[in-house]
Amino acid sequence: MAFQISPGVNVSEIDLTTVIPSVLTTAGAFVGNFTWGPAKKIILVDTELTLVNKFAPTGPVANSSNSSVYNSSVSFFTAANFLSYGNNLQIVRAANTSQYNAVSNTANLVAVHISNEDVYEDSYLNNDNGNKYGPFAARYVGKLGNSLQVSVCSGSNNFLSWTYKNLFSSAPNTSPYAAAVGGANDEIHIVVIDTKGSFTGTANTVLEIYPFLSKASDATNNGESNYYKQVIFNNSKYIYVMDPVDHANTSSGTFVDDWDQPAANISFAITTNQFVTLVGGTDLAPADGDLTLGWDLFKNKETVDISLVLTGDANITVQQHVIDSIVNSRMDCVAFISPPKANVVNTTNESTKITNWLTSLSRSSSYVVADSGWKYQFDKYNNTYRWIPLNADIAGLCVYTDTIRDPWFSPAGFNRGAIKNCIKLAWNPSKTYRDVLYAAGVNPVVSFPGQGTVLFGDKTLQSKPSAFDRIN
Repeated sequence: MAFQISPGVNVSEIDLTTVIPSVLTTAGAFVGNFTWGPAKKIILVDTELTLVNKFAPTGPVANSSNSSVYNSSVSFFTAANFLSYGNNLQIVRAANTSQYNAVSNTANLVAVHISNEDVYEDSYLNNDNGNKYGPFAARYVGKLGNSLQVSVCSGSNNFLSWTYKNLFSSAPNTSPYAAAVGGANDEIHIVVIDTKGSFTGTANTVLEIYPFLSKASDATNNGESNYYKQVIFNNSKYIYVMDPVDHANTSSGTFVDDWDQPAANISFAITTNQFVTLVGGTDLAPADGDLTLGWDLFKNKETVDISLVLTGDANITVQQHVIDSIVNSRMDCVAFISPPKANVVNTTNESTKITNWLTSLSRSSSYVVADSGWKYQFDKYNNTYRWIPLNADIAGLCVYTDTIRDPWFSPAGFNRGAIKNCIKLAWNPSKTYRDVLYAAGVNPVVSFPGQGTVLFGDKTLQSKPSAFDRIN
């Protein structure tokens, strides 16, 4: 304490806390189908906005009766529903190996599957790929990449005739780095455009602008690489550079190959202005094997910390894999599962169908929690309503309970068990059917007039009575 000779006010700040609260809430895990974003890699998502930016920049894809058409709505809202209760969800985008990145519209197009940035860095960043893919590829697999176009101006003599010249302060010329080592004409301007409006809703919107990059592989600017291929890799949300752009025709009608060389004593080739449209991106739903491979990324509990496992609309094969290979193997996390949509949506004999599903699942585990169905909720991105399984909400209630109470409190009941964003339930079981379900190990979710929709059970799939047959 400071000593004061005359009367005065002394202000002291004393920290009396004995613990440091966690910034992140209880960790969830999910593997699903998404329209965009890195695949086959664990990505931490903290909010619905982050979910949109990383995995669904145009919102979830509409449902389709054609099973060959990619459908991301259930996966998107499974993740979004969990994030409405917590802020710590680790997501793996599962991608079919026959799903491709959009690539340049060049002759002899070769399909390519680049699942994430690690794959690109290992196999494509520092390689000349033999001009198989053209100059650019979409950042991620999927049909969404077919909306992209990349325009390049590589020299001052083409600048005044370039469509996007007004976006730049001056023409590309020779960088100070190249000039210092005897190089010339290394500067390049690049623009990424949403030609179809698939990302922004407005056709021909400019997405990214890259001024005064360098064709030289060793070029730097303020201590960082200024080589156009590296800068695009480090910063773009939409594209990769594949084969050097100088493989295109120059103004003299010849092909050259010096854009990936060191700057010293090279006068780099200047191509005509390039407008490279990306094509060939495909959407294809992940197979069971793609989903289970995604779940296998969560196997190692020493490297991946999770507590709550959401399964979304996973079928029984994937549910069994999650139970056997993830939660029962790790023994430090709990899986949340829902019955198939066909068992509860627009059908009859729901109770029998749900208990038959559990019988087919043939699993008894204290690390699994089953609920009674699906909910109808509003999709603000497409101004429609969707059926979404409840397992993400049940896991979310556990997060909520952990936050306001402790993990040993039950997440069920009127105080802590209120389900968010529910217009109606696919099936609202009566007391008679709730008794049947609960005896089978299924936790009923019930809508009560004037009281909302509530989780009305907290059992695990532990068939033998014990302290571990309850969630808490």
